Amino acid sequence: MPPTATPHATVPASRRAPGSGGGAVPGGGSRLLHALNRAAPALLGYLAVRLTGLLVLARWAHLKGESLWPTLAASWDSHWYLGIADHGYHHELGPAPNTNNLAFFPLYPVLVRAVAAVTPGSRASVALAIAVVASVAAAWGIFAVGERLHGWRAGTVLAVLWGAMPVAVVQWMGYTESLFTALVAWSLYAALTGRWLWAGWLAALAGLTRPTGAAIAAAVTVAGLAAFVRGRGRRALVGALLAPLGWCGYVAWVALRLGRWDGYFAVQRRWANVWDGGKVTLEELTQHLAYDADPQLLMLLVSVVLVLATGLFLLCLADRQPTVLVVFTGVLLLIVLGSGGVYFPRARFLLPAFPLLLPVAVAVARARRAAALLVLGGAVLSSAWLGGHLLLVWQGPP
Repeated sequence: MPPTATPHATVPASRRAPGSGGGAVPGGGSRLLHALNRAAPALLGYLAVRLTGLLVLARWAHLKGESLWPTLAASWDSHWYLGIADHGYHHELGPAPNTNNLAFFPLYPVLVRAVAAVTPGSRASVALAIAVVASVAAAWGIFAVGERLHGWRAGTVLAVLWGAMPVAVVQWMGYTESLFTALVAWSLYAALTGRWLWAGWLAALAGLTRPTGAAIAAAVTVAGLAAFVRGRGRRALVGALLAPLGWCGYVAWVALRLGRWDGYFAVQRRWANVWDGGKVTLEELTQHLAYDADPQLLMLLVSVVLVLATGLFLLCLADRQPTVLVVFTGVLLLIVLGSGGVYFPRARFLLPAFPLLLPVAVAVARARRAAALLVLGGAVLSSAWLGGHLLLVWQGPP
C-alpha cells in the first residue's frame, strides 16, 4: 500500500469528514491510522454493499439448489487462473481457438500460488480471499482519489458507487478485476499527489495483471512526462518510464516463449480478440438497443453501460479532470469499445474505470440526504439482483 498524504488544507471544512480536523498528523504509523480512520465510513459502506449482494446471491443460489462457493471461486476465468497457478503457461500457440492460457496475465496466478504455498486451504479459496482483500484495498484507493479531488463526502460516495456497479459481483470472485482496480486506484492517487515512483511501480504491476493495464501505463507515462516537462523533477520522468514495464514485459516474454515477435497478439487472435476500431461494438449496440425485439438482459445491460460510460467520459472532459484520470479512462474506453472480441463481458472490463463515476459521486454528495439515499439504495439493490442474474441465470461467463 503506498503511503497516504496528510489531509489537504485546500478541501473546505464542509467537505471534510465530521470531526476529522485537517491538520498534519506526525509519524508514518499515525498517518496511516489517521488515513484509515478517514476512510473507514467509505470502507464500511463498501463492505455493506457487497455483503448485501452476497446475501442476495446466497439466498438465490439456495432456492435454486446450487452451491455458491464454486461459482465464486472456481468458474470460468477463475478456472484459467487456477490452472496457471497449478501448471504454468503453455509453450506453444496451438491450433484450437479459446484454449491458450497465455492470454491471461501473470500477477494474479503468481500471487495465488505464492500465498497458497504458505497458507492452509485450496488455491481456489486463496484466489477468492485475494480478490476480496484486493477489493477493500481498491475501495480505499477509490475513496482516496475522490477525497483528493472533491472532498470526503464525494470520496465516500464514490467508493460505495463502485461497489454497487451493475456487475460488481465480480469483485468478490476469483477474477482479476479487484486486484487490477486496487493497483490502478493507488497508482492514480500516487500520480495525483506527486509520488511518481509509486505511480510508476503500481502501474507496472497493474500491467502484469490485465491486458487493459496498457491504459494505466499510458496514463502515468503521459502525466509523468508532462510533470517532468513542467519541472517537477526527475522522479516524474522515472515514474513515466517505469509505468509501461509490466505490460510491455509480459508481451515481450510471450513473444520469446512462442518464438515470434507477435506472439501475444497471435494468442489474442486465437481468442477472436482483434482491434476493429469499434465495428463490432457498433453492430452489437444497434442490434440490442434498436432491432432485437426480445434482447437478453445481460446484452441490454452491457449496451446501456457502454453508452453511459461514453456519456460520463464526456462529462469528465467537461469537468476538466486531471490528465492522468482522463488518459486512463479514455484509453480504457478505447480498448473496450474498439475491440472486436466477445461482447458480453465488456461491462466487467469497465469495472476499473471508477473515475467515470466522479460526476455522479459529486452530484450525490451534494444532493439532499433523501435523494442521495434513494440513488444509492437503488444502485445497491439493482446491483445485488443483477449479480444473482449474472451468476445464476445467465448461461455463460460474467
